[in-house]
Amino acid sequence: MVGPATYDVEHVTRYRYSSPVTGCVMSLCLEPRQDAGQRILRFDIETDPPAPMNAEADSFGNTKHVLNIHREHRALAVTTRATVEQTPAPPLPESLEPGAWDEIGGWKDSFILWDFLQPSALTHPSPALAAFTSRLGIKPAHDPLHAVQRLSSLLYRKFGYVPGSTSAVSPVDHILESGRGVCQDYAHAMIAIARTWGVPTRYVSGYLHDSDLEGVDAPAPQSASHAWAECLLPGLGWVGFDATNDSLAGLGHIRLAVGRDYRDVAPTSGIFRGGGESQIDVEVRVRPHRPG
Repeated sequence: MVGPATYDVEHVTRYRYSSPVTGCVMSLCLEPRQDAGQRILRFDIETDPPAPMNAEADSFGNTKHVLNIHREHRALAVTTRATVEQTPAPPLPESLEPGAWDEIGGWKDSFILWDFLQPSALTHPSPALAAFTSRLGIKPAHDPLHAVQRLSSLLYRKFGYVPGSTSAVSPVDHILESGRGVCQDYAHAMIAIARTWGVPTRYVSGYLHDSDLEGVDAPAPQSASHAWAECLLPGLGWVGFDATNDSLAGLGHIRLAVGRDYRDVAPTSGIFRGGGESQIDVEVRVRPHRPG
């Protein structure tokens, strides 16, 4: 039986400005979630230049830090370090119990699940989505678990992982029409389609370190920022599907935040005064934890 896994994560975001910034306010969505078999053993966040921060929880249960800098600066670095313990989830059944679709149908008016059943800014139904599903004959199978598993595998086969082909806030139509995208585009496509079936589905931001993918022809990096989708299934709860790598979310999928789409969980967002042109660089390192 597979036991828990523990990882050390370091995430560094650096901003550089062509002229001085006189002040900024930013929301930082960089603290891993503590739920669903994931336990945070350590978390630190620091900035250069140093600045006060307040932690708050958003409506999805994510922890965000609000950063305020009210002095002139030409560069900003945000560094987080976390140690995260992952407990393996129970294996999935071969299929769900009879009547699973009926149970899912009963969730359609749920206030708690409303955000994950309705279209969002980056996962909205469109003529491109209708044409894509019609052309490939994408429709729900008799069993909801089989349906979402097949959908994840189909997106993996039909799309090409091409860094730089879309932006972080590209709507789902971009990957549907071009066939090229990155992890958030795969997740948005899966979310958009699964929600049309009535399956509550949410966007997950996080990190990936999967030793099972090392040395194989996996399209996405094996140690990097990542995104995938989670579907709520009767009797199972939220189950993660990584369409980018044609896999379930496992021990190496470290969850940062959940939301309707990328906009809810952007790692950094905010406003600043001055600054001219800005440049952003991000470095992420995920390593198995070695005590001592």
